[in-house]
Amino acid sequence: MKQLSKIQTIVLLVGGALMVVGAGMMVTGFVSVAPWVFLCGALLFAAMQLQQRYEGNNFVVRRLRRIMILADVFFVLAGLVMAESAFGFIRPWFLQHVENGSINYITYIYNKWVVLLLVAALLEVYTTHRISNELEKEAKKR
Repeated sequence: MKQLSKIQTIVLLVGGALMVVGAGMMVTGFVSVAPWVFLCGALLFAAMQLQQRYEGNNFVVRRLRRIMILADVFFVLAGLVMAESAFGFIRPWFLQHVENGSINYITYIYNKWVVLLLVAALLEVYTTHRISNELEKEAKKR
């Protein structure tokens, strides 16, 4: 795995911290700022993880990297859905163009950022743990 530089590592950590702060702000009621803090953190975090490449031939690590990228996409989507839950950008469209728009909006969009965040966090923890184990195995074989 390509190691990140010191600056890239700091950006990755700041992105992760911003995601935690943004999610915490959303839960504690700072709804007007929280989605933007979370989304900035998710974009920083995802960008730095995309910089971390694997150039080896291990199929398992390559597969785990693809899953990790999917988790990054879910983090960004969680930020977008969080902003939608806070500000209701597409809610008027739902109300006008979808039958039972209010019910469907609440069912499919409103506060579903929590589900996306949970899935992304689980995938991230799983892939991080498995990648480190696979790289240790690979290093022992050499």
